[in-house]
Amino acid sequence: MAQVEGKRATSEPRARRAVLRRIQDEGIEFLLLWFTDIEGHLKSFAVTPSEMEDALDDGMGFDGSSITGFNAIEESDMVAIPDPETFAVMPWKEGETKVGRMICDIVTPDGQPYEGDPRYVLRRALDRMVDMGFETFNVGPELEYFLFKDDRGTETLDEGGYFAMTTLDAASELRQETVRALESVGIPIEYVHHEVGPSQHEIDMRYAPALTMADHTITYRLIVKEIAKKAGFHATFMPKPIFGENGSGMHTHQSLFADGRNAFYYEDDPWHLSAAGKAFIAGQLRHAREISAVFAQWVNSYKRLVPGFEAPVYVAWSQRNRSALIRIPLYKPGSEQATRAEIRCPDPACNPYLTFACLLHAGLDGIEGGYELPEPMETNLYHLTPDQRRERGIVSLPETLGEAIEELSQSELARKALGPHIFDRYVELKRIEWDHYRVQLTDWEKDRYLSVL
Repeated sequence: MAQVEGKRATSEPRARRAVLRRIQDEGIEFLLLWFTDIEGHLKSFAVTPSEMEDALDDGMGFDGSSITGFNAIEESDMVAIPDPETFAVMPWKEGETKVGRMICDIVTPDGQPYEGDPRYVLRRALDRMVDMGFETFNVGPELEYFLFKDDRGTETLDEGGYFAMTTLDAASELRQETVRALESVGIPIEYVHHEVGPSQHEIDMRYAPALTMADHTITYRLIVKEIAKKAGFHATFMPKPIFGENGSGMHTHQSLFADGRNAFYYEDDPWHLSAAGKAFIAGQLRHAREISAVFAQWVNSYKRLVPGFEAPVYVAWSQRNRSALIRIPLYKPGSEQATRAEIRCPDPACNPYLTFACLLHAGLDGIEGGYELPEPMETNLYHLTPDQRRERGIVSLPETLGEAIEELSQSELARKALGPHIFDRYVELKRIEWDHYRVQLTDWEKDRYLSVL
């Protein structure tokens, strides 16, 4: 399937035959068919190899009424069509059941793409990109996560810090095992290291086209959790699991390509950014508040997006300043193809399909509308006073999920990016989540007020 196309094409007979042959040759006993709900939770059901040929040809029917954000019960029939390009053998050891997996596109019974399918939302964004003359949207997310001794608390395995490589880093071997598992399913890895927080880790996937990377991301999260579980530990992508420590982000590197060349690069610009690159960044800055509820979708996400813990909260860009929302990694001569924009606000608990789609639409709006990029902010934005930020026209991201969802609900860009079906359901779901949170009495409130009020 050509990556420059967003729409799902009918699988070529050759691709289907290749998958069936691999299933037989590698002794696959069960096939897992995956997709996500609109919040990005992985959904899966298994079929036997004898059913796989029919599944590839006609898909597998299921009841969508129990999937978060899908249709109500009166119109709940859905069909999952496996994408043969996503076939992989899941990590296994001698004596274990050998399992394969494929990621599915969801269609209606009459074969039309289902508008509630997050993968289809990203395909539509890629279609718009192609219509505008680009061929590839490359992304490279850096997912951070914590390892805890179990799933009942936040007891860490070590007190190591950034790039720790000592006995403090108790999870070195576990990270290495995780990397081997990720590479076994076809996910190339670039960097592996301890992060800033105690028992916090980062395994960086090599950049890839957006749809492939969204598939990689949901696979990455599952494998990280499963490897940790087998070792007796608990891995979490919760944005802010420990009070007073850095949260976990998903800094996302982005670039557009056309005719095999990086469309963000321009040699004679002081920042080596083309007009398209500047407008793309300007679009993401202008629409960042509107789509915050997509790339930071949980109440807990806004515990991370606060000053003082390296998380970006101020809507600005810079080349070196990591307090800015978007950073342009330093240009190295001869590395024109690596020119990219790193947006630092998404967190690893987002739905990657919806997040990449919204980021792409925001950037494309900037290009289409000729948005002008403001001057970069090289000063540490956390050191500016509120008055100084106002003078410079610097706004901040929403401070709560409630504020973020109200911004989203008014956004024409988000409605266009998500489509009416997901937009309406997403706003409804997140408002419910925020309303439930607001009536909860926290331990902090009890400790702070019980004895004095």
